[in-house]
Amino acid sequence: MSLHARDGLGGRAAVVGIGATEFSKDSGRSELRLAAEAVRAAVDDAGLRPSDVDGLVTFTMDTSPEITLAQACGMGELSFFSRVHYGGGAACATVQQAALAVAAGVAEVVVCYRAFNERSGRRFGSGVRHREPTAEGAALGWTLPFGLLTPAAWVAMAARRYLHVHGLTPEAFGPVAVTARRHAAANPAAYFHRRPITLADHAASRWIAEPLRLLDCCQETDGGQALVVTSVERARDLPHPPAVIAAAAQGSGPAQEQMTSFSRADLTGLPEMGVVARQLWRTSGLGPADIDVGILYDHFTPFVLMQLEEFGFCPPGDASAYVAEDRLPLNTHGGQLGEAYLHGMNGVAEAVRQIRGTSVNQVPGAARTLVTAGTGVPTSGLLLVADG
Repeated sequence: MSLHARDGLGGRAAVVGIGATEFSKDSGRSELRLAAEAVRAAVDDAGLRPSDVDGLVTFTMDTSPEITLAQACGMGELSFFSRVHYGGGAACATVQQAALAVAAGVAEVVVCYRAFNERSGRRFGSGVRHREPTAEGAALGWTLPFGLLTPAAWVAMAARRYLHVHGLTPEAFGPVAVTARRHAAANPAAYFHRRPITLADHAASRWIAEPLRLLDCCQETDGGQALVVTSVERARDLPHPPAVIAAAAQGSGPAQEQMTSFSRADLTGLPEMGVVARQLWRTSGLGPADIDVGILYDHFTPFVLMQLEEFGFCPPGDASAYVAEDRLPLNTHGGQLGEAYLHGMNGVAEAVRQIRGTSVNQVPGAARTLVTAGTGVPTSGLLLVADG
């Protein structure tokens, strides 16, 4: 059972540096080099030196080990290193791990990073290939033989049920895609810079796995992103306004599997994100009405709608209309649909920019941002707020 009381992490650490490579379809360099470039850029942005870093956090599927990255970046001794499982579900949890280390005094400056050649190298969207037998992978044996081979196919099952229960059509997913691409069009770092779309474009895009169309699916990207976390006290002496971690949480729901939790009684929600939502609100004392910007993991448009409902921004089935009305500034960097697919780490960076006031799609007076990680898997989330 998940926590029923606020935790003690909120307000004890902050994100003070962000750095990224360019986002492309063919980086032309190794994943280690991408990681090193992003990390060095983040450390420099924080006004620190590589030798100041004593902790590293990444994803279990990352190919750039912590000690190798430390050597490549010119770091010294490490007192903390950690990895988080479940793909994109790890994004916000890397920051949580860093904040826990800082709050406990295990490390003073922790860098979270993610780098991959996900377009020119291994493409997650190509489906399951050469998977080693594991206990958690056994669940795929109930779906793969019947043609459910890709993430899009797995999400399509839940998306179809969502539409059926709420009496909607696939056009309900359009506002999410249009919103992301509108913001990406104004973002020079986005792959789809200057390329907005309309609802008609969304409805005309080809089917990938019904009811998902091409424009319901995130892109595939080469690149790297890194974030620097330290104590709030130290953050106040650094160059940029700190993005204080008001709350951080992980969540796994009942009957949880990786993208194929089809044995649940209800497929129209995301219970794992519900666990995260309750803990973020509980620890921070905030609620949906307090949030200035939402950075919601958008690997597939239907799961953005379900997240809005899990967090209580709107009733079940109403999220499409909620997005269409622009009631919450959403994925102001363009999201993974429009900017880049970096397993959600670029979303955390955008939340930091909003707090700093430096986003290309800046929301005036933004002081509280909600960030979520990958859905359909055990996941995580953050509430980043302005200091004071």
